[in-house]
Amino acid sequence: MRVSNDDRERIARVLNDAMAEGRLTVNELEERLDKVYAAKTFGDLEPLVRDLPVGGRTPQLPMPAAAPALPTRIGGRGTSSAAVAVMSGTVRKGVWTVPPTFTSFAMMGGVEIDLTDARFEDAETTIQAYAIMGGIEIYVPEDVTVQVNGFGLMGAFESKVAESGQPRAGVPHVKVNGLAIMGGVEVKRRKPKKDKRQIEE
Repeated sequence: MRVSNDDRERIARVLNDAMAEGRLTVNELEERLDKVYAAKTFGDLEPLVRDLPVGGRTPQLPMPAAAPALPTRIGGRGTSSAAVAVMSGTVRKGVWTVPPTFTSFAMMGGVEIDLTDARFEDAETTIQAYAIMGGIEIYVPEDVTVQVNGFGLMGAFESKVAESGQPRAGVPHVKVNGLAIMGGVEVKRRKPKKDKRQIEE
């Protein structure tokens, strides 16, 4: 079972307390903390505290609860804060982390922002989209809620997804704001890829 950021911080506190009590040296603490923040599963964390008591007893790792997989989309540091296309094209897609505010600008060009495989630094993200005689397409997956508040002047600022005005706990919420002048901004769902076997049949 994969661990969350809270699980890593809980183990880091155990290690810091052990160093303060003289059970670990500074070098041992640094070495173990590196492994804590690199841990992906509970199995990676367990050996790091196996030999350390907490309040006179061996620390118990939290049992992984039956939590939804969606919160794993939230966390990390933004890897790109803007996408600009002037008489050209720009694409942001694949595995990347979206910061709390992301700005996209297209002038006589096109920008594609694909959130299908993206993570989000915060639970709520604002995408500022400005298109002048250009186009911006924003693709959102099914497990992301969306709210669109843009304005089109001799252009179109539209959403083709069911919108949600209120975020839900553990679910990334994306707000799309901005302006389209003689251009277009469009928010839509990315159609799921067909299974190769289905295509062959």
